[in-house]
Amino acid sequence: QVALVESGGGLVQAGGSLRLSCAASGRTVSSLVMAWFRQAPGKEREFVAATSWSVESTYLADSVKGRFTISKDNARNTVYLQMNSLRPEDTAVYFCAADQGPLLTLRLWIVEEYDYWGQGTQVTVSS
Repeated sequence: QVALVESGGGLVQAGGSLRLSCAASGRTVSSLVMAWFRQAPGKEREFVAATSWSVESTYLADSVKGRFTISKDNARNTVYLQMNSLRPEDTAVYFCAADQGPLLTLRLWIVEEYDYWGQGTQVTVSS
């Protein structure tokens, strides 16, 4: 079993920055594919970014490329989402997700691919 705990959400003005954290725990953390999704009110959950503990590759949705980065701290079993140049349309509940993968065959952008989810953290960007 894997547990995911997000933190770091909050209220920020447009153009500002936030960093979200996702702490993972469990027996097989080192082999997980880790991702961030977000869900705005009235909208479907959408893919934001993904990475893996075992490889250096990162993946970002087109809507956040150039503004968001995903990184990891293997020693802390923590994945981060650095969000810069935030826009009001980035307002959403952000969820951390994980799956055993493997990375090469996982359809990263599909919600149903992931077995483990955090509780979500609210990000609100004011204009």
